Amino acid sequence: MTGFRDAHVLITGAASGIGRLLARGAAARGARVTLLDRDQAGLLAARLELGLAGADAAAFTVDLCDRSAVQATAARVLAARGPVDILINNAGVVTGKPLLECSDAAIERTFQVNTLALFWTVRALLPAMIARGRGHVVTIASAAGLGGTSRLTDYCASKFAAVGFDESLRLELRRLGHPIRTTVVCPWYIDTGMFRGVRTSFPRLLPILQPDYVAGRILGAIQGNRRRLVMPRFVMAVLLVRILPLGLYDAVMRFFGVDRNMDGFSGRLDRMPHGGNDEDGGPERGRGSV
Repeated sequence: MTGFRDAHVLITGAASGIGRLLARGAAARGARVTLLDRDQAGLLAARLELGLAGADAAAFTVDLCDRSAVQATAARVLAARGPVDILINNAGVVTGKPLLECSDAAIERTFQVNTLALFWTVRALLPAMIARGRGHVVTIASAAGLGGTSRLTDYCASKFAAVGFDESLRLELRRLGHPIRTTVVCPWYIDTGMFRGVRTSFPRLLPILQPDYVAGRILGAIQGNRRRLVMPRFVMAVLLVRILPLGLYDAVMRFFGVDRNMDGFSGRLDRMPHGGNDEDGGPERGRGSV
């Protein structure tokens, strides 16, 4: 079991949304929390909230697209706060447009935040975990990392990569004999406002998830050392459906409306300059998975 009490938990995309809820929940469980985000105002507000609740919290403003900045910030965190026990890679962005309507900058940013940032944070913080012989790396991916859909080509591709990152890292750590735990989280759409306008055809089987519920399940999965958390459980069916011929697979996905869920998508009102959106409730970062 991974304990939170007195553990150092670092969360990216922590200024608001799921990231902020995770920070609040980890702190309530006795953890020291370090918050990373690009939104300085939201980050400071989150830190103040935690401080007023008696938590040991620190905040570092960083753009996860900037590899050098991530490396420098990680070094500052290690120097000021010590080794990280639990790394939660939560930050993410979504464009929500057909491929030919996505700008080059939006596509690049999707991969910079949703995929490459995983490499930069883990490469910076994993050595200290290995040196101490303990640690937990959490990748907040998405159900979109298990099955693709329209208007999410860049997002799905980046989340497929995130799922592959977690799987390869898990096997590599085991092969090298490092007792570092990993958890990948694949939630369906979350009602953070990031996916405003998205609809689900079967709300009983594939409900739009509530942020508090998702954050609680993630913290429980970490504490219970679960290697994979998929929400809701019905999403797991996509792994079984994949054994079907592609024609049947596509038909099943159409039946459940997966290819139409994004038709009414409008995203947050605070759209990013290049047409992307924030996934966690603050400009240009977050967690609102599909």
